[in-house]
Amino acid sequence: MVYRVFVEKKPPFAAEACAMAEELRTLYGVSGIERVRIINRYDAEEIRPELFEAAKRGVFAEPQLDDVSDAIDTSGAALVFAVEYLPGQFDQRADSAAQCIQILSAGERPIVATARVYAVYGRLSEADAAQIKKYVINPVESREASMALPETLKAAYAVPTAVDTLTGFTSLPDEALSRLVQRYGLAMDGDDLACCRAYFQEEGRDPTITELRVLDTYWSDHCRHTTFLTEIDGVSFEDDFIRQTYEDYLSARASLGRTKPVSLMDLGTIAAKYLKAQGKLDKLDESEEINACTVRMTVTVDGEPQD
Repeated sequence: MVYRVFVEKKPPFAAEACAMAEELRTLYGVSGIERVRIINRYDAEEIRPELFEAAKRGVFAEPQLDDVSDAIDTSGAALVFAVEYLPGQFDQRADSAAQCIQILSAGERPIVATARVYAVYGRLSEADAAQIKKYVINPVESREASMALPETLKAAYAVPTAVDTLTGFTSLPDEALSRLVQRYGLAMDGDDLACCRAYFQEEGRDPTITELRVLDTYWSDHCRHTTFLTEIDGVSFEDDFIRQTYEDYLSARASLGRTKPVSLMDLGTIAAKYLKAQGKLDKLDESEEINACTVRMTVTVDGEPQD
């Protein structure tokens, strides 16, 4: 059986909800918002009823700060929706709650799932509601959740016996690539997919969905590739000191004979390379796996030299 409880900050402590309402009004132009409520929803399974009751105020909530209820009244709200992590994403709130309940019970560790319920009050258009959901839901890691109580929290996934090939991928026009992003909820954008399309055109075949998912995970998780290695080809400054610092960086690049493009990664690592060239950093550790500045040396630990 699945048990459910809702936990909401008492009005004097609802700072997050107040901040969200203000940001939606001032930064996103949703002027009709009067107030926002944020309610944490906890579902638990494989737990004794009396243990769940004890966990309501001993694990899921802090009685001094939170209101706890088995159901929530959202009458009068213009928009009510829940958000949960995508399957496979780590839910730290749920994991921490399960661990705390196990400590409380000195044995049992239940299955716990969480979601956040948002109740927005005021005058909202359909466009406003869509803007609010876009503000809250990051499609890379989360999705809109059902408001219904599930029969079980146990995940059941069908084991695939074959891997689908994205037939026709290499001949898709740009607008179709953008639709593919929406269809599969990809972290990549249309330009990233165009890069993938060019690669598989050279390979002379269409990718499988697994290959596309692996590339999508790689692109979304490794900021070195999507942020720090982005080529910087135009810079302007409002501060003379910062401009001079950038010119010093360019001078250091020239003295080292650097030919790689200017990037945030190069900016962040040039000092170590320059110091080494000056003979002032002889313990710099360099390899294909090290992006930034790692220094390797021997230190004495309890009288024993260790690297």
